[in-house]
Amino acid sequence: MPTAAASVPSPATPVTAVASAPAVSARVGPSRPAASGPTVAELLDFVRRAAEDTALIDSLPLDPEGRTWVRLDGPAGSEAWLIGWPPGTGTGWHDHADSVGAFTTASGTLKEHSLAVRLPTDGWKTLELNEGVDRSRELAAGQGRAFGQNHVHEVLNESDSVHAVSVHAYYPPLPRIRRFSRTGAVLRLEQTEVPEDWQ
Repeated sequence: MPTAAASVPSPATPVTAVASAPAVSARVGPSRPAASGPTVAELLDFVRRAAEDTALIDSLPLDPEGRTWVRLDGPAGSEAWLIGWPPGTGTGWHDHADSVGAFTTASGTLKEHSLAVRLPTDGWKTLELNEGVDRSRELAAGQGRAFGQNHVHEVLNESDSVHAVSVHAYYPPLPRIRRFSRTGAVLRLEQTEVPEDWQ
């Protein structure tokens, strides 16, 4: 599940998976083979439209103790999630391997911290980041963003009292997620998760 992207839940953060909820499906323009997959722009369009579906957003049970999520039918073979964020929760630093993605805040406000640098895919445990690679953005309800492969970020609900809800989509479906810890400029690879760890 995306924490994340996310946004996929972090093992350190209490989470509640929701077994069933309405699914969203989307047409992505002209017919084309599913093997080609949706573009990043189509993923962003999908999450924006899903975030505007008030019945879908209201169907997600919210837990004050941990994040909740429901898998959605994403466009053209993509993986999509509806995620509820209690106040003070977040994903921790992570990436999405070779998947591209998008997410939009449906309610509340989320904060994204990201790195404007491409990390090596394998063969390292600790990296020292250069100055100037940090980016931050606040995404209020209706605001979203798309990202390319190997995007490293963390997503947080910094509110003290308000739940946030967001919609996320990835293509191809997430093959793995690398989780990192960060102390100042030092980024450390902590673990690699595979789909069985969050589904």
